[in-house]
Amino acid sequence: MMSKRILIFDDDVDILSICSFILEEQGWDVHTSPHCNDIVNNVRNIQPDVILMDNWIPDSGGVIATQTLKKEDDLKNIPVIYFSANNDIQSLATQAGADTYLEKPFDLTELEMVIERATVSKVA
Repeated sequence: MMSKRILIFDDDVDILSICSFILEEQGWDVHTSPHCNDIVNNVRNIQPDVILMDNWIPDSGGVIATQTLKKEDDLKNIPVIYFSANNDIQSLATQAGADTYLEKPFDLTELEMVIERATVSKVA
């Protein structure tokens, strides 16, 4: 079976390393990016099954980055999980067109559940 691929956009190296460690333990093929420049080509090259998108990602920010992906016919069906410590994360995620969201700080169970739900609904 192919391993599931996840792409994490976050400029916080601690979050990237924690998420990478946890998800690799669970058999994910983890790709990370500290910025969302050239995001369409980046996502096309990696072809992730799911994307974790930080709100404060340089340069354009998570809302524009997510909207950009959702405009592309070949990428719009990849579930985007919006994650942020922002207290209006729900409206940001909606504005971005993200599929779901995860509040920071999150615990690992929440992380796993949100990813699980996002990827299961994609298959269904």
